[in-house]
Amino acid sequence: MSVTSATRDPAASTAASTAEGMILRHPLLAAASLVMVALNLRPALSSLAPVLGDVVRDTGMSAGQAGLLTTSPVLCLGLFGVIAPRLAQRFGVERTIFFVLLMLGAGVALRGVGTFPALFAGATIAGAGIGIIGVLLPALVKRDFPQRASLMMGVYTMALCAGAAAAAGLTVPLEHGFGQWTTALAFWCLPAALAALAWLPQLRGRTRAGGPDGLVVRGLWTDRLAWQITLFMGLQSALAYIVLGWMAPMLRDRGLDPAMAGLVVSVSVMVQVAAALAAPLLATRTPSQSLAGAVTLGCSLVGMIGCLYAPMWSIWLWAVILGIGQGGAFAVALTLIVLRSPDSRIASHLSGMAQSVGYTLASAGPFAVGVLHGWSGDWHASAVLFAVVAVVAGFFGILAGRPLQVRATAEPRR
Repeated sequence: MSVTSATRDPAASTAASTAEGMILRHPLLAAASLVMVALNLRPALSSLAPVLGDVVRDTGMSAGQAGLLTTSPVLCLGLFGVIAPRLAQRFGVERTIFFVLLMLGAGVALRGVGTFPALFAGATIAGAGIGIIGVLLPALVKRDFPQRASLMMGVYTMALCAGAAAAAGLTVPLEHGFGQWTTALAFWCLPAALAALAWLPQLRGRTRAGGPDGLVVRGLWTDRLAWQITLFMGLQSALAYIVLGWMAPMLRDRGLDPAMAGLVVSVSVMVQVAAALAAPLLATRTPSQSLAGAVTLGCSLVGMIGCLYAPMWSIWLWAVILGIGQGGAFAVALTLIVLRSPDSRIASHLSGMAQSVGYTLASAGPFAVGVLHGWSGDWHASAVLFAVVAVVAGFFGILAGRPLQVRATAEPRR
């Protein structure tokens, strides 16, 4: 058969398209591209803290502006996450992730301008992109990996933590290498561009599979379990962003130089990589994940208090304990979204609810630390705040971990 006749043969064309789709949608390729995207969902948040002192010095921003700079991207995670299911329904999940990933990279690059307005705008754009993609990926796991959901949520969370650790540990060396913090912050747009290229094959042959079909999810926002998951997600995230935004300045005030403070944070986040992979696998060995929620929050609290008050020679021990707790808590929270949802559609909406409301709540954490530090001049009040949030988060983790499912349904639009 000639090439011309083959291209005109509908059956052959359909078979070729099917074969191409099978190759492009192979689980390993899909998993690899998902990991590439996930690696870019934290560097915009964790790269600022190690150089925050230099940023404040060179831009002349106030303590309130510095707090706003650490809070705005987390707030945008919540505000923009709520629109993610609608964007996916309108344009398709894969296309939405691709174009929002480009937006994320543009926001990170904008920080290279080096002025407060540019830093704030870049943080806002990047936070919006992270919020949208972060809501869609758990639903994508529920749809494409239904039999390996806990494993894939562990891999996904592991990639998130690895990206955060890389940015926390490498930004100061990049600043020294480039000779300026502006280029070091803008550097993290390059991995986002590579992730967009890696995601491109996911767009081939994709239609709006999640497009408008007249069905809407009802009952989610009035479901008690959905709110317990949301509060667990938000409160444990508040602890995470307190660490990402303020741990390096806290350690610098304890006497560590900027590079070493960034390294401690990076090691703690690297420990989260292993904890994030192990926690879902261990937590799903039993029907209830309540114990996992309580233990991980306990480790977070013990590790943070140790980093603030224990002798400096033991700082690495407490950083490791903190990493185990925070990586495990975040992985359990994301896994609960998948486990407590009866299908991928409801998982998408529960993910949107938990992350939009949760991250909006979480944004108050780093902002409150900035206010408390400016008011008191030390970190004691921030330690008390961390302890209170950890205890309340553990309480909601116990409730959300019970082996139930949210009572939400997909019904025809009225």
